[in-house]
Amino acid sequence: LVATPPKKNGKQPLILMPNPFYQCYAAGALAAGAKPVYVSATAASNHLPDFAGLSQDTLSQTSMIYACSPANPQGALMSLEDLKTLITLARHHHFVLAVDECYADIYDKTPPASALQACLSLPTPANGDPFSNVIVLHSLSKRSSLPGLRSGFIAGDKALMSKLRGFRNIAAPQTPLPLLAVATAAWNDDAHAAENRKLYQQKIDIAEKILGNQFDFFRPAGGFFLWLNVGDGLDATKKLWEQGALKVLPGTYLAREDENGNNPSAEYIRVALVQDLATTRTALTQIADILGS
Repeated sequence: LVATPPKKNGKQPLILMPNPFYQCYAAGALAAGAKPVYVSATAASNHLPDFAGLSQDTLSQTSMIYACSPANPQGALMSLEDLKTLITLARHHHFVLAVDECYADIYDKTPPASALQACLSLPTPANGDPFSNVIVLHSLSKRSSLPGLRSGFIAGDKALMSKLRGFRNIAAPQTPLPLLAVATAAWNDDAHAAENRKLYQQKIDIAEKILGNQFDFFRPAGGFFLWLNVGDGLDATKKLWEQGALKVLPGTYLAREDENGNNPSAEYIRVALVQDLATTRTALTQIADILGS
C-alpha cells in the first residue's frame, strides 16, 4: 500500500510476482489498486521467473516486484547475480523490489543469497541509502516452525521503512508483550534453526530414496516442499486423499493461467515435509504406491 502510487507513468501500476506464488502477493496488489502480473516460473526456467526479460513498457509501469528465494513452492534459489540484476532494474525503473526470504534459514546445501547482501555489492545510490528500492521479508513461521506466533520483520529501503512504520502504527494489530518475548528469544537463537534445517534435510533424503526419478523429483535447494509432476495435480490430490488419507496441495491452486490460458502448475502437487521422520517415510511410500500404479 505504501509503495504503490495511484498511477505509474499515467497508468494503473503493475505488481509483478512469480507464478506459482504465495497468494498474499496478489491480495496485496489488489488492495493497493494495482494490477497483478503473473510471471511463470517453470522447469524450463529453473523454477524462477524471468522478470528481467519483460518489456521496457511493462517494467516502466511496475510499482513493485515480489520475488521469493527460496521459492515457494519449488525451493529454487536466486543467485547473487540474479538479485543484483533485479535491484539494478528496480532503481532504473523506480519500483520496489520486495524479496520474500522467509525460507532463508531452511536450505539443503548452500545458504541462499540475500537481497541486502546483493545491495552491498552494488554501488551506493546517489541518495546514500545502500538498500534503496529494496526490502526483504523474514518470518518465524518457517525458520522456527512458529506460524501461530505471527512474528516477522521487514528490512531495507530507509524511506520506505519510515512509511511502513507510520502505516503499521495506525493499521495493524499490536503484538502482546509475552509473545514479543518469545519471538525475541527465537530470533536470537540460531541453534534451533540449524536443527530444523537438519531435520528437513533428512526428510528430503528420505524422499529422494523413495521417489527416485519418479514425478520429475528434484531436491529443493531451499524450503521444505516437494514439487512433484504428477500429470494432473487435482486428480492426484483427490486420489491421495481417497486412497491414502494424505493431504497435499494441487499446484493449480498456487498459480494463475498465463496469457495462453495455461496454468503452469496444473501438473504438479506440493508436498509439505512437516511431519516426523517416520510419518514422512510412510506418507511418501504411499504417494509412490498410489500415484505410481
